[in-house]
Amino acid sequence: MTDIRDDVTVGFTAVFGHEPDGLWSAPGRVNLIGEHTDYNLGFVLPFAIDRRTVVGVGLRDDRMLRVASTFADELVEISLDALVGLSNDDAGRELSGWSAYVLGVAWALGLDEFGGDLAAVPGLDLFIDSDVPVGAGLSSSAAIESAVALALNDVWQLGLDRPTLARVGQRAENIAVGAPTGIMDQSASLLGVRDHAVFLDCRSLEAQVVPLGLDEAGLVVLVIDTGVKHSHATGGYGERRAACERGAAAMGVESLRDVTVADLPRARELLDDVTYRRVAHVVTENQRVLDTVDTLRGDGTETAGGPLAIGELLDASHRSMRDDFEISVPELDLAVETAVGAGAIGARMTGGGFGGAAIALVKLDDLSRVQVAVDNAFSEHGFAAPDTFVVRASDGAARN
Repeated sequence: MTDIRDDVTVGFTAVFGHEPDGLWSAPGRVNLIGEHTDYNLGFVLPFAIDRRTVVGVGLRDDRMLRVASTFADELVEISLDALVGLSNDDAGRELSGWSAYVLGVAWALGLDEFGGDLAAVPGLDLFIDSDVPVGAGLSSSAAIESAVALALNDVWQLGLDRPTLARVGQRAENIAVGAPTGIMDQSASLLGVRDHAVFLDCRSLEAQVVPLGLDEAGLVVLVIDTGVKHSHATGGYGERRAACERGAAAMGVESLRDVTVADLPRARELLDDVTYRRVAHVVTENQRVLDTVDTLRGDGTETAGGPLAIGELLDASHRSMRDDFEISVPELDLAVETAVGAGAIGARMTGGGFGGAAIALVKLDDLSRVQVAVDNAFSEHGFAAPDTFVVRASDGAARN
């Protein structure tokens, strides 16, 4: 991350004519298991990764926000007074492009539910760089939102805790960006702890850290970025969320969190085939998260728990996303099938789907063989070469 910090300082100085007053960073995340359960108020088990977004911040003596980045040549600026006055509808219309992730956070911090008093805070210059891959399902968007939220909370002395900042980031993404995502990504980015996953109850927002024990078990998490870009703001994600809401309404519950595996036979009788399969994924995925947490808390042997024993849960999660939720693509299926065939403990697509990345839990001694097998399989199928790299569970957002 040192290079990114240096790049942000250099970039900030080039754009704004002086060095930043401070640097903040936040990680992307890998979701170990628990996909599309967050907005259904269920359970998720992500971990922060050692790929981060860095924001440099400089104080101004007026009420302007100016935002620049390595993502685009444009400098975006807006007055705080104009930003805070935007309604939900106006925020969705007026904030656009990459800067919506940044300005959306500032807008959300001005909402009454988060304190809302930005009348006396100063304007800011912000410059952003990142090594979290964009469009790979590693939550590059939440890394931006979380780094900016922590920075603004510190600089403006708002006194908000990290779970609240996660809600701020989610609101920015839902309204300003227009992506109907849950709170998992921001929570992982803000609450992450090295070599631990974040076990999050998305209804109560209670979070616990769960030891992963990967180093001790001789395991690594291999990310297989297919290069197939996706966007949560496009229709497929919203359609899946709407199907879940229809299913919950038909079952007479507030959310699918209140439906158990034992309820699925009744769901099959009540729902059409597509809605049933969407519901079945969420319900069984919630149970897989709980089972994975219990397994990780075992004693680390293949028979009594620990990371060596979660492979089948990862595999079952992918099958459910492929067949019931239908959010996989051929490249992701090939990555998962090939990795497991080459010796991975387990593998699954991660993120919202329709592209992005898969993860494979791999013994360190098998890493090269799995990477070569995946590269060869993609070549044989005529797919563009994937980007494969190891990620490690990292600490969450921080001032650097």
